Amino acid sequence: MKQLFFPLLASALITIVPFLLSFEKGQDIVRGLFGFEYFVILLLWVSLKSRKFEWQWARIFQKCLLAFLSISLLAVAFVDLSNLWHIKGWNFGFYVLVPFVTCAVALVMVSKVPSFGVRGISFILFVSLVSHLAFKNFYPAQPLLQMPVVDYLARSVVHVDRKILPENFKAKYDVTDSVTITRDFIDTSKTNVVILIESWGIPISEECFEKELSIFNGVSSKVGVHARMYSRTRTAEREDLIYEIHRDSLRRRDTVFIPKVLDSLGVQTFFFSGGDSLEYWRFRYIRNVGFREICFADSLSDSLMAQKIESALLDSTKKFIAWTTRDTKFPIQASSLQELDSTYFVKLEGTLNLVADLARRFPSVRFIVQGDHEPILSLQAFQEKFYKRFVPYVILN
Repeated sequence: MKQLFFPLLASALITIVPFLLSFEKGQDIVRGLFGFEYFVILLLWVSLKSRKFEWQWARIFQKCLLAFLSISLLAVAFVDLSNLWHIKGWNFGFYVLVPFVTCAVALVMVSKVPSFGVRGISFILFVSLVSHLAFKNFYPAQPLLQMPVVDYLARSVVHVDRKILPENFKAKYDVTDSVTITRDFIDTSKTNVVILIESWGIPISEECFEKELSIFNGVSSKVGVHARMYSRTRTAEREDLIYEIHRDSLRRRDTVFIPKVLDSLGVQTFFFSGGDSLEYWRFRYIRNVGFREICFADSLSDSLMAQKIESALLDSTKKFIAWTTRDTKFPIQASSLQELDSTYFVKLEGTLNLVADLARRFPSVRFIVQGDHEPILSLQAFQEKFYKRFVPYVILN
């Protein structure tokens, strides 16, 4: 156990320390728990160091190989650091010392560890890769292994900066980072329905985005883009319902939510979700923001939930309704990137059509539709089809 534990722990140390030093609140950098290249080098280093040679020239050659492996470990650590700093856009500064410290500590940790044979190392590496791939299928946003050299080669390929919207896009659509979109567009003279579309982000393909928006032809009054600070459904559900943020006499921050304000004015308030109340700990905060009627239905499809909302709208009493959709929630089962792409957009189109149909059927009701975040829990290759932290908003009727 010791043979495996210390090399794993050492590879985790070199991998995680620079990430923690560069961590910023709200960031969404995907990071593996163990560095695969570090793990390979450390296993080879331990195996070579534990061998005993009688001939002088063999011992010299052994020391040279150990030095080469140590330098390789340091070089990979620098590549890993450069990958992180490239994402951040930072200069190295004193952080250049980090690889020296982490690699030195890692080598000390494994210096007394018994070695594996060549077959043992090969088997361990094979199991590690298989475990990484299997883990990625269940948790695509949190890989098990980090591969700095592969990441470095991948970032050398020209790609779109997903954190910045192009100027021609910003000229065409209203782009805002305001958290008061619902408050700004709510019409207190009528019933309002606020809809949060699960995993609806801004596709890099403008043609794809226009195809999505075309579903609302004839009913949309305004289309824009909202820059979110955090890519979380739980945060979006509360962020979209903010009415006012202020501080009390003790300088403690307090948030007043729209449902609570409308409830005090006699407006009926409803929250609908096709998920379990335990999800995101909704049972703790949904009622606190002011909703009187709450409907949780575990794994209920968007089409069935739309029918429930339609039934609620048939009553002419003034209402405020919030609905978080479900169909496009990840992980989505797919055997390939192409199947995932097709499945996601078919599901998204179905949900958007449901919303558009509701808006056409109830022209006197104001609909405020937004995405909660881009598909962050999908495969990395699929995430790269979307801008980071940007979601659409559409005001209907």
